[in-house]
Formats: sequence, structure tokens, C-alpha cells
Amino acid sequence: MRMPLKLATAVAACCVLLGGFLVAAPAAAVEIRCTDVDLPVTGPIGEPATVHGRLCLPDGPAPEAVQLLVHGGTYNSAYWDLPYDPDRYSYQRDMAKHGYATFAADQLGSGRSSKPLSLPLLLPVLARSMHEVIGHLRAGRVGGTPFEKVVIVGHSVGSGIVAAEASTYQDVDGVILTGITHLPSVPALTLGVLFGLRPAFVDDRLGSLGSDPLYFTTKPGARAGLFYAAENADPRAIETDEATKDQVSVPGMGTVAVFGIVLPATKAIRVPVFQVVGEKDILFCGLFALRDCSSAKTLRPAEAPYYRPEAELSTYVLSGAGHSVALHRNASEYRDATRLWLRDKVGVVLP
Repeated sequence: MRMPLKLATAVAACCVLLGGFLVAAPAAAVEIRCTDVDLPVTGPIGEPATVHGRLCLPDGPAPEAVQLLVHGGTYNSAYWDLPYDPDRYSYQRDMAKHGYATFAADQLGSGRSSKPLSLPLLLPVLARSMHEVIGHLRAGRVGGTPFEKVVIVGHSVGSGIVAAEASTYQDVDGVILTGITHLPSVPALTLGVLFGLRPAFVDDRLGSLGSDPLYFTTKPGARAGLFYAAENADPRAIETDEATKDQVSVPGMGTVAVFGIVLPATKAIRVPVFQVVGEKDILFCGLFALRDCSSAKTLRPAEAPYYRPEAELSTYVLSGAGHSVALHRNASEYRDATRLWLRDKVGVVLP
């Protein structure tokens, strides 16, 4: 039977004929908008400071909710928007294509944010700065949109900061912690610090930032072994990670480890929590980590005692991934799981 011309034209606009079957054609690319913003916050000793960040939105009406993204140690906001193969590795751009808003902040001491002295840059200061950023997001001082809901998302050291912020200020609607468990592999972390880090001022890339001796970064080539599962990682993604690496305050990292993880700030979180780790994360799931990261079902019982019932803890394990879950080949699977959790547990409604 011949299809009427007008109907055939309409079908051709949205479908292609493949092997005798009508198959939906790829959807048109979704436009996204990303804007860099500098926000005033309080520095370690009460001085004015600035947090730089990038807001990414889908085209059209702004969503009611935003994810505040907090990177890990020796990273900056590029962790969430890696400048290599963004369709695969950019958390921000992928979220925007699916209708979600994100704001990726450079922590104090990193990226394009203020670089205060490292010694007083401790966990309470870092948590307070993120609390102030949340105030800006809710008040409409970021992109002109007063977001009704804020979900705070951390990675590694950033997850410790996120836990401290959420438990101290009780100002978010959901918490996502990635690259962290409450019983890390102490030997792996110790070896990583001893042999994988060095002062930032002696680094070829970061030495120009200053001579503060307690800002550290990773040694050249160390990131591949510390943060990745080689069989599930693109060497060029690791190269880009190396090229965009940053510094971290050693005192800050130490207080995050003690008060954000070991003495868990998570116990005071009263909103839903989504905890994500890589199956092959040697820092938190490897030898002597005392955590079975083979599946979400094995991880949750071990982690649940560190949370209140109100957290309604959900866990997710990204198969075959190392520490930096957002930068592995199958990172899209964890982003899909995150969106399901946002909808089901936080009630994030897209415009």
C-alpha cells in the first residue's frame, strides 16, 4: 500500500527505513547554556574570598533544582566537565542534555577560586564556603534563577566536604557522595600520599601558583594508578585529567579524612543520600578496605550504620571503574542511575 505523500514526508522527518523496519532517527542535538560565575564567600580567617564556578543549564525554562558539584583533592571543576570527549565524560553537559541544572564549583585553593593560605583552609572553612554558595543558588544570584531545590554532590575529598556541609547546615534537599566509603584502604591511601603526591610549588604545571608548602598535587603519571582501572579507562582521558590537575591543602585534606569520613559527618544528614563507588577503587574498595564493592547490595549493609534512617541510603557500584567514577568509559551508567535517584528520592521535576 502506497503511503500518502504528506504522511510519507512527515514520517521521513522523524524516521528512517532500515532493513524494512521503521527506526526512529536520532533526536536533534539539545542546546545547553554554560556560564562562568564568581561568587563572594568567606575565607579561612574571615577575609573576603571568591568561589568560581560554572553553571550549565538546558535551553529553555530553568529547572527548579540544581546540583552543586564539589570536586575532589588535586582536582578542580574540570572533573565535572572534562575538556575531552564531552559526550562521554562531561557530567555537566550530559545532565543539561537531559534537562538538569548543575553548578560546578572550584574549591577554595583550586581552579579559579581564591588561593588563601593552606594551613587554615580546614574542613569547616570548606564546608562554610559551600553553604554560602548554596545561599547564592537559592537567592537567584547564579544565572538569575532562584533554585527551589539544591542537591549537593561530592567526589572523594569533596564528598567529605559535602557530608560536613549537609550535616552542619541542613540546607540541601539531597546528597550524592561518590568515590568514598567509611572504611578506606589505609595502606593504599598511605602509599598514595607518600609516593603519589608532592608539593605543588615544585610541579612544572602548578609551580606558578605560589610557594605555599602545604598545597600538594599528584606526581606526573601517578593519577593513572591511583584514580583509574586501566582496562576501563581511555588513555587520552587520563592525559586530559593530568593536564587539568590542581592542588589541595594538606591540612584541609587531613581534616576531611578525619572528621568527614572516619568520624562520620554523614550520621547527621537528614535528607536522602546516594552513595556511588567504583568496583575497582583501590583507595576505598581495594585490599584492606574492609568493604565489599562487588555490588550495591553488598555495599549498602556495610555503609548503612553511618547514616540516619532519614537518609534512606541508596548505593550504586559502577562496574569495572576505579576511584574517579565520572571519568571511566562507562560513566554514563552512573549518570543514568543518578537521574533515576533524583527523580525517585528527591522528587526532581523537569520543566
